[in-house]
Amino acid sequence: MLIMHANPQIWDALTDEERNEVMNGHGPFMETIKRSGEMISTVALADPSQSAVVKVRGGVAAVTDGPYLEAKEYLGGYYLVECDSRERALELAALIPDAGVEGLGIEVRPVIYAGTADG
Repeated sequence: MLIMHANPQIWDALTDEERNEVMNGHGPFMETIKRSGEMISTVALADPSQSAVVKVRGGVAAVTDGPYLEAKEYLGGYYLVECDSRERALELAALIPDAGVEGLGIEVRPVIYAGTADG
């Protein structure tokens, strides 16, 4: 899994042109991993301000708005890829535009289990 973490302070410091370059760079990256047969799926997540947290205590659900933890970085999305080696996963991560932004990076983490609704 190629995990993209977002940091609003870093993102907001970019120019409109730099932000557009990052966003528009995902299309060619997706085409690359589709053509190579390595792409399984991808997900982009909404801003954490649109999230809710559900906690059950004593059998009662409590819902709060906003992210689970106060953090400077949050999960922005991911690409789930299937590749032959860790080295290839690292190569793919380096192609994601976010990796070229100072202060950001792509976390590469093996998946040990994945389930689907079908099985």
